[in-house]
Parts: sequence; structure tokens; C-alpha cells
Amino acid sequence: MIKTACGLDCYDACSIIAKKDDFPKIKGNADHPAGTGALCALLNKSIFETPRIEKPRVNGKEVSMEEAMEAVIEAFQAEKSLLWRGSGNFGVMQEVTNLFMERKKGFLTKGSLCDGAGDAGITLGRGINRSLPLEQIAKADTVVVWGRNLTVTNAHIMPFIEGKKLVVIDPVRTAIAKKADLHLQIQPRTDYYVAIMLARFIFMEDSEDIAWMDEFAPEYEDFYDYTREHRIKAILAYIGVTLGDMGDMLEYLRDQKVVFLVGNGVQKYSIGSYTLHAIDSLAATLGLFGKEGCGVSYLSNSKLGLKDPFDVMCNRVPKATTNFSEFDTVLIQGGNPAESMPDTNRVKAELEKVKNLVYFGLYENETSKMAQIIIPAKNFFEKEDVRLSYGHQYVEKMNKVIDSETGISEYEFTKRLFDAFGFEGLESEAYYINIWLEQCQKEGDQYISPAHQEIPYEEGFGEEGDDAFEFIEEYEDDFVNTKRFRKYRKESKNKPKEVTFWLLSPKSGKSLNTQFARSDKVQLHPQLGYSDGERVRVSSEHGEHAFIVKLNEDIRPDCVVITSNTLGVNMLTPAILSEEGENACYQEVKVKIEKID
Repeated sequence: MIKTACGLDCYDACSIIAKKDDFPKIKGNADHPAGTGALCALLNKSIFETPRIEKPRVNGKEVSMEEAMEAVIEAFQAEKSLLWRGSGNFGVMQEVTNLFMERKKGFLTKGSLCDGAGDAGITLGRGINRSLPLEQIAKADTVVVWGRNLTVTNAHIMPFIEGKKLVVIDPVRTAIAKKADLHLQIQPRTDYYVAIMLARFIFMEDSEDIAWMDEFAPEYEDFYDYTREHRIKAILAYIGVTLGDMGDMLEYLRDQKVVFLVGNGVQKYSIGSYTLHAIDSLAATLGLFGKEGCGVSYLSNSKLGLKDPFDVMCNRVPKATTNFSEFDTVLIQGGNPAESMPDTNRVKAELEKVKNLVYFGLYENETSKMAQIIIPAKNFFEKEDVRLSYGHQYVEKMNKVIDSETGISEYEFTKRLFDAFGFEGLESEAYYINIWLEQCQKEGDQYISPAHQEIPYEEGFGEEGDDAFEFIEEYEDDFVNTKRFRKYRKESKNKPKEVTFWLLSPKSGKSLNTQFARSDKVQLHPQLGYSDGERVRVSSEHGEHAFIVKLNEDIRPDCVVITSNTLGVNMLTPAILSEEGENACYQEVKVKIEKID
């Protein structure tokens, strides 16, 4: 029996049990603290059924691995080079290639396509982004699922919320929303206002935790004053909820152990950092930090407390808006920027100008088809690695399950480049794996992050645990300029009917971003007058694409849903960065719809 872990990008980071002789038959580790013994279809099926890149190629011709690596080495003789890495595999050894880029004086990326804005907002309030243990979630009275589609992105958390009072805040009536005691189906991009309004009502009815705030968040009176600047009637109308809805919501927050499970959906906007800061400020008003069964769970900093041997000194460019044409050689590792980055038209035009485009990955995709050099990679069953988690504190040793002649590992790729360029200092693969594991705590056979706290922020905030919580407020400087938020002093009675629709781009349960099954659907509310199977053109100021209609009465009529695995979705999205966190802003766009005759 071999124990390993799933490297795919999700909260669960499942522990896996496999037998070399029975592979690819695998099963979940039912004894793992965060697992149930079940594994998703992506892991049980898609990863084995999706055709791999088996042979290296140079300029469209299949060659040996030695010939392909010679082409890579020649490409890196160029003056200016960039490594752009995707997030299809979350094993820490993916980043060993950083060591070569540092020696070569190449460029890496900074920021995120995924969660950077939310992380920045949490850091503004708490100082550091600690994980909320699943064991504390299990002790809550009320769980508020906020922009997080648990059954798709975080299925293994379901046993931990069983029997809780359940509130969902989401523009879509998701599967978890249908099970909720209360669902607030708000307008997109209004999560910030929901948090501010709830905090205002808590202050108004004297439900705030003054004793906790006096000790850990003493600037709460300034935050109270800030909430009072927001007009209730107009803002509730803008959010799309009633005073009664907010009253119902307060019933689940008042005098309860409350956990907020917050997803990426709330922060895919230019103001995404402020949304997480506002949600944290709401939680602080209720005194929900540092207490049993309470807290805010987002994507935590999985490397917190760990010394990263691959943290290098390199020049960096923003990941979400990379100008690829500025580089002679671009190495795309485990990603598909031609489809996964915002503003596809711009990205493809940039990639076409790269002299030496190298693709190092598992599967054919839009980016590999543009590359001059293709290097097949090994999957995470075929190599040694370590898996951290942004959803819980458990760390897994990823043991190799099978030997494979297909592809090379990231470590072997890096070693060949080090040897070719005569660079010294690369340690053995086992050395780096041990660095990660030796820093972890251990309980029996289970590794645990050194940053783990049974009750996070119990002593205070910041790196040393002795800082106060910082509320969101109307700062006068440009670092956090919340003056950009309208106060909505009055409702607009004569506002013309909106003819554009908010784009929502959640993850699909059948894919991992642009890996595995791809969709061609746009989900529309039936009242818009379209029919199932009808072809429509969806457009924005950035581009357009044709999709097939799938009617869905669970979404708001002012929204369209196009999952992130859908072909062409990023023809519509903007190449802009969030104001904090340098994050992609996939949902900072409204679109138009027209029938195709």
C-alpha cells in the first residue's frame, strides 16, 4: 500500500491510498482528518482518461527528450526570459524551476489569477492569513457560505457543517443554497455592502462584542462611524435584498458561534480586497476571531510559517496581465494562459510574438498548440512531492506510485538546465522534500503545518500575535481608498432598464479550469426569452464568443453564468488587476447577449 495525495487545485488536498499492482485503481484515505474516503471524478476518472502528451516536439516534429532539452537550452541562451507557471498541480516541487530562473537572471510572475485580492484584504485586517481548522468549523452553531460553491470546490467539508444552521450568500441558487435555512441571492459585486450593512445593524441593535473589541480591535468606534455613512434603504435596494432579509440574517448571527466560509467569487473584482476586509470587519464586530467554533475561512496562506527553499530573488511581472512579447523566451509550466488568462485576444496576440515559446505540461491545450517546443511532464503519481493545503492544516508526503517513461519531473527538468549552463548549488530532490517535511509538526504519521493554531488569533493578530485587528474605514491615503465606494444616498426611481448582464465565472465540477472536460454553454435565466440549445453571441468591450444556451432558473435574471472551463469565456474578461493583491478581475465586466440566426 502506498500513501500519496492529490495535487489538483482545490481546498480538500485529498489523501490517497494506492497499490502499485492495482494502479490506476485508487481510493481515498478514510482515516485522514480532512477526508471521507471518497475521491472526486476528476481524480478517479478524468486524470486517467484525458490523453497525455507522450512525446517531446520541436517545431511540430516529434523528437527525443535529449533533442527537445537541447532546444530548451538553446532557447534560454536568449537575453530575456520568463517563467509563467499555472496552478494545475499544487505540489511544492513545481517551484524548483524558480532556482534556474534566479541563476539565469530571468523573470517570474507575481500576483494571482485566483485568490490574491482576497488574501490582500485579509492581510489588511489581520496582518497574516491563517487557516481556520476544520475542527473549529465543526464546532460552529451557524455556518455562512459566502460566494463559495462547496459541493463543487470543497466537497470534503460537508461533514463538518452537517447539522449547522446554514446561510448562503450568493447570486446563484447553488446546490448548497438549496439546502440552506436562508439564501440571500444578492446582486454580484455587492458583497462589500452586505458586510457593511450587517455590521451597521449589529451596532444599531447593540449586538456587537464590545469586550472582545476593547481588547483586540480598539478602533471599532471609527468603523461604526464609517458604517453610519451608508444609507440603508438605497443600499439594500442596490444589493437586491429587503430589510426583512437582513433581519432574518441577523437572527443567525446574533449570540451564535459563527463561521464564514468565503469563496473566490466575492473577490474577482477590482475592489475584491476590500470585500474580504469588510467581511473580516463584520466578523470582528461580532467578536468571531480567537474563539472556539468561530472565524472566517478563505484560502489561507499554505506556506505560512515555512521557510521556502524556492523563494528566490527575481524580477517579476504581474501574472494576470503579463506582456509576453517583452521576452525572447517564455516557459509555460503546467498552465494554459492562452485560455485561462483574462482577455484572450490580447494574450494570444502577445504569445504569437514570442520567439521561443516552451510548453512544459501534461496535456495538449491552446497554449501548447502555439509553442515551438513541447516537453511532456510527469503527473503527481509518477514522482515525489509534498502537498500543502489552503483549506486545512494537514501536509501530505506525495509518494511516487508508479514508474513511467513518459515525460520528466520538474526537478529533472531543472537539473538538466543547471548542468547545461554550468550552474552549481542545486541540491538533491530528496533534500528539498525533506526541507518541507522537517519544518512540519507531526502527530502520529500525520504532518501538520508549523503555522497551525488550534484557535487562530486567540492571542492577537499579525506575525507575532500581538497586533490589533484593523477595521476597514475611509482612509485618506491611496493605500486603501474606500472613497471609491458609492454610499447610494437615494434610490434611482427612473433608472433605465439594464440591457447588460453581470458575468459570473465559477469553477465547473467537471474540470479543473481549462483541464479535462470543456463546456460550450452560457447559463441564462428562463425569463430572458431564450431557449435551451439556442446559439447566442455574448460580447463585452474586450471581445465576443458564441455559446449554447442552457436555461437555469437558479441564477438571477441580471446575470449570466459561464464556468471557467468554457471555451471562449475569457474573450469577454478584462486585462486589469485588483487594486490590492495584483489579482485577475474576471467578473469586473458586464456583457450583452444577442441571438445568432
